[in-house]
Amino acid sequence: MKVLVSDALGDAGIQIFEETEGIDVDVNTGLSPRELIGTIGDYDALVIRSATRVTEEVLDAGKKLKVVGRAGIGLDNVDIAAATKRGVVVMNTPTGNVVTTAEHAIAMMMALTRNIPQGTLSLKAGRWDKKKLQGREVYNKILGVIGFGKIGSIVADRAKGLRMQVVIYDPFVAPEQIEKAGFESVTLDELYRRADYISVHVPKLKETTGLLNKAAFDKMKDGVMIMNCARGGIVDEDDLHEAMKSGRVAGAALDVFEAEPPGECRLFELDRIICTPHLGASTREAQTNVAVAVARQIISYLTSGTVINAVNVPSVAGDLLKKIGPYMEVGDRMGCLQAQLADGPVKALTIEYTGDFKGMDMAPVSTAILKGLLTPMVKYAVNFVNAPLVAKEMGIKVTESTTSEAEDYTHLITLKVGTDAGENVVAGTIIGRSDIKVVKINNFRLELVPEGHILLIFNHDRPGAIGGIGTTLGRHNINIGRMHVGQEKDGDHNIIFLQTDTPVPSDVIEELRSAQMVNSVTPLEL
Repeated sequence: MKVLVSDALGDAGIQIFEETEGIDVDVNTGLSPRELIGTIGDYDALVIRSATRVTEEVLDAGKKLKVVGRAGIGLDNVDIAAATKRGVVVMNTPTGNVVTTAEHAIAMMMALTRNIPQGTLSLKAGRWDKKKLQGREVYNKILGVIGFGKIGSIVADRAKGLRMQVVIYDPFVAPEQIEKAGFESVTLDELYRRADYISVHVPKLKETTGLLNKAAFDKMKDGVMIMNCARGGIVDEDDLHEAMKSGRVAGAALDVFEAEPPGECRLFELDRIICTPHLGASTREAQTNVAVAVARQIISYLTSGTVINAVNVPSVAGDLLKKIGPYMEVGDRMGCLQAQLADGPVKALTIEYTGDFKGMDMAPVSTAILKGLLTPMVKYAVNFVNAPLVAKEMGIKVTESTTSEAEDYTHLITLKVGTDAGENVVAGTIIGRSDIKVVKINNFRLELVPEGHILLIFNHDRPGAIGGIGTTLGRHNINIGRMHVGQEKDGDHNIIFLQTDTPVPSDVIEELRSAQMVNSVTPLEL
């Protein structure tokens, strides 16, 4: 088996590959996309960090490729959907650098607070700017942590040790869980209003891109300080520049940027910004941890088929996977749909298996459901291995039941998700051998293929309503691939699922929402 390491990897990981019988490892870093495409066809495994982009073209060229291993957490640079279609396992190492990244965020806060980089430059330039570089104390200040995942929770814990007051915003974690950990759960607007410092610890998603923008800065108190050691683009760099020039933001510490390397950046012109070149995970200990972890995971998969920390493949034996694979797929999609329908933190999940599931181990299906539910909330920190534990940590009560009493379908999976706002019900099944369908959403019955870019529209069941929606999309050159309409039982409303070839822009969504017979429009990605 041949392994290509295309990004810098700790020596400990390389050594494990070299000492494993039956494994040949080549280290070839700095490959251009064209060079990688020309090389990857000879390899069974690819080890990357953040520099290598594993595109659909790379995967097409990797005829022998079985597994991609990321030494770290983020998988923004991997086309996971394309890898899944081609049967390529994608693994990461979700715990190897969490402490290191959290400590970097705290270090950035302290350096920012006490003007340490500016003081160093001043002194080396022969100046003694003692009065000019007066700092402040963090003691008793309020730190607002956005995102209470593995890294955010460690940052909160370390800040608590500094005797700071810590407030947390995470829409996917129940307030009770945050309060149980000893912190205060607040809304995002309240965090903006109260925090002296704000530290960002969320994945980069469509919903979080540009999260800290002009509107957010306008809600913050004067003199706030911002730290971002998560992902570039979560803080809008242009808006941050204006907020710092106006004095609303007193200082910012950035480890990540919208483009990396950032090249020329207006923020660098400001004295009150400090920055590092994506060093959050760059410690000797973390590099050793992730290098050893990714090497062992890839070797286990290549030599024995054991799957560890895969984000797209379950740990299931081949014969069982053939039987329950389609149910895992529909469960994953239904969980993802429920996450996007939920209004507020998920508190309870009920999984009901109805019909002829005799002799089938449905535990992997339940795990797939949890992974689908949690992935839109925590992105790459959840996989088939840790999904049950992540759900438990988030305070989600999971209940399962099985009954052989089938009604309309031979096999039916029903998910009930409860939040403070109420309960949503989604049911799905398999038609034929492998066609996955969602057949019920709350009181609406339909047959939806749960994939792609989807608009969920609730509208009045009146003549012309559906035609008006189609006309609006057509006017903006948005093609409808499929349309599914479900009728409310004993009601006068429809539920419409429009699957489009491309995502629908936000201005078009607002135009649809303003239509007379449309009640609501929700974009979904499945």
